[in-house]
Amino acid sequence: MSDNDLDRIADVIDGIVREAVARGQAPGVVAAVATADSTRVCTGGLLAVDGPAMRRDALFRISSMTKPLTAACVLSLIEEGLLHLEEPVDRLLPELADRQVLRRPDGPLHDTVPATRPILVGDLLRFTWGFGMQGAMFMASEPWPILAATEERQLATFGPPRPVGMPDPDTWLSRLGELPLLAQPGERWLYGTGSQVLGMLASRAAGRPFHDALRERVLTPLAMTDTAFHAVDTRRLSTAYGSQGGQLDVTDPPDGQWSRRPAFADGSGGLVSTVDDVVAFGRMLLRGGAPVLSRSTVEAMTRDQLTAQQHATVWPGFDLLDGRGWGLGLSVLADGSYGWEGGLGTSWFNVPARDLTVVVLTQRAADHTGLPQVCQDVLDVVRGPDSACTMR
Repeated sequence: MSDNDLDRIADVIDGIVREAVARGQAPGVVAAVATADSTRVCTGGLLAVDGPAMRRDALFRISSMTKPLTAACVLSLIEEGLLHLEEPVDRLLPELADRQVLRRPDGPLHDTVPATRPILVGDLLRFTWGFGMQGAMFMASEPWPILAATEERQLATFGPPRPVGMPDPDTWLSRLGELPLLAQPGERWLYGTGSQVLGMLASRAAGRPFHDALRERVLTPLAMTDTAFHAVDTRRLSTAYGSQGGQLDVTDPPDGQWSRRPAFADGSGGLVSTVDDVVAFGRMLLRGGAPVLSRSTVEAMTRDQLTAQQHATVWPGFDLLDGRGWGLGLSVLADGSYGWEGGLGTSWFNVPARDLTVVVLTQRAADHTGLPQVCQDVLDVVRGPDSACTMR
């Protein structure tokens, strides 16, 4: 793709960003499209309602876009031989040995059967280890016992990230280990918790806190100096909003939950980052993984890892996959594009067919209609003229 082609795409994206801000999709937006040699960044709106202008180096809570970075850290440990993809996690995570499994996911915690096999490292990366979110638990008239139990233990695993109030990592894992699984290991795709456990696994395999392991293995090699589990410079941290009935409500101010280092580095949704840092991660994968991963690992990471049976048994009421595949820590689309989104208002995808990385960062969380439309609109432009049909 020539610089002129990239400029034309960036011009279209710039118009989409400005229109999104004008229509009130979010107070501010930063979007980028990048090739191996060039990056174009578009900014629009404000860091906060009635705040200063949006800036290229603004920090955003990237929530679930943390998951691919956590996966990359764990995969680097596998390449080094400190972990093995299909080994039981029991060696490093004895808290998760000898699991019990609920007979019914909405049933009492004591009504269980033994797990048919141990949890494998690969199960965690594929989100098929037996524990995680599914939609019906949020739509029930009465809280499911398993949902109530996670809240009582302050696990912050069913819902948005909550850095403040979570226990230290060892306590967190011990409390998780008190609970039964929702499904047999390898049986079903269940969202989210696997990445939190992967952070614990990486910490114990590397022999250091997860935030240090992630920095040493992923962030520093890619010069992702602004990515961390809290904002060092809160002046650059955008105010986070939720949307109800078209009205914006502040859910986290710059001096809120992400203003100080948390006790638990949440590998599922805890990072803040910038558009240039996310681009750096995306370009690493598109060039084959150097200097973080090997090409063969990237190929496995970005290929649908779910079996036909696992696709068929995703519980109704939870459509995050929505026809997509799931690799090792990220989503895979039918045209070979891959990446993931953050429920607090962000999106990143690589489009290998065009050698493009696209990032959209907003500070408005998903509502009943989904993420701000600008996230999908920008991706559609980058994926090409046939992309707007679906993300399947």
